[in-house]
Order: sequence, then structure tokens, then C-alpha cells
Amino acid sequence: MSSFIESLTEYQLDTLKEIGNIGSGNAATSLSMLLNHKVDMNVPAVRVVGFDQMMDLVGGADKLIVAVFLRIEGEAPGNMFFVLSPGEAETFVKEMTGIESFSVEQPPLDEMALSALQELGNILAGAYLSALSDFIQVLLQPSVPLLTIDMAGAILAEGLMELSQVSDYAIIIDTIIDDHENDREPITGHFFLLPDPDSFPKIFDRLGVSEQ
Repeated sequence: MSSFIESLTEYQLDTLKEIGNIGSGNAATSLSMLLNHKVDMNVPAVRVVGFDQMMDLVGGADKLIVAVFLRIEGEAPGNMFFVLSPGEAETFVKEMTGIESFSVEQPPLDEMALSALQELGNILAGAYLSALSDFIQVLLQPSVPLLTIDMAGAILAEGLMELSQVSDYAIIIDTIIDDHENDREPITGHFFLLPDPDSFPKIFDRLGVSEQ
């Protein structure tokens, strides 16, 4: 598998980025309708990284993160996580619900705020998977999203172990959400797409990459 991943070219990663941008465009349209004002989204980078690098991206295994977890169902099953830092999650909740007092570190957590985060993950997952599915002509559908606030190591490891999957690699789709209604900085999140081992070759074969 490692030689397969190392064989990916810039062109193939650019193709993944383009799929990501199509998905983020669709998600931006949905979010704009939900918030009733214009929201822009873009994908500055797409990478394929190992498990250790995934942890580094979110600040380490002991870092508190907010994650929306989904199971990918269909012809190329796998797992997805949309990950935000506590600060990014709080900013989004304030923009979406107007709840200025929301803090992920001060329970009890507001149900409306949690629903807003879950819906964000749902919209993004649906948009990204739809774009990928259309491009590679493979049926992919997201399960009902599950919102978790915990240490990064616990969330990522548990999400994999629960389903008895061992994925050494993930496709990381960086996602920037820019809300033009206020002066806040754009929100940056990471989408982790972890195809099951048998799904990785199927996806990349459709992108013109063969397993080495």
C-alpha cells in the first residue's frame, strides 16, 4: 500500500482537489441557503497522509477536537471525519445560531449548537461524497453523522477500531469556510476520508492510478 500511495502524482492529487472544490461549491450553496446569506468555500490543498500525520494535523493525539464522523456506504466503503478545533467550532456555531456564549469546553452543551455542527458535517460529507461519486462513477452514500468532542487520538482511533478497519492512510481535504456577513476570520477545517483497505485501489484506479 505504501508504494501505491507514494506513486500518486501531482496530477492525481490535483484531480482530488478539483473534486473537493466541486464538493465545496455544492456545500457552499447549501450552507448559503441554510444561513440565508452568501458563504464561500474552497479547498486549498488535498493530501494523502499516514495515520501519524493525521494526528499532527489536528495538533496531536491529546488535542481536544470537534469531529463529525460518518460511515461511507456503497461500492467503496470507508470512514469520514470532519474535524474542527474548538475555536473554529465555536465560531461556526455563533455564525449559524447566534449563540455567542457557546463553548465546547463548558458543558452542558446547547442542543441547537450541537445540531448546527452536526448539520455542517452532514452538508459537507454529502457534497464531497456526491462529487467524488459522480467523478469516479461509484455509488457512495454517507451514513447519519455522529458528533463527538474528545481528544483527537480517542476519536480517530475509536472510529476505526469500532468498525474493525485498519486504514493506514487518509485523504485529507482542507476546507475553508468564509462567511461574508461578519468580520470574523474564515473557518478552517479538515476532512479526513479513510477508505477501507479494499476501497483505496478502487477509488484511485478510477482516477487513473494503479496499485503498485
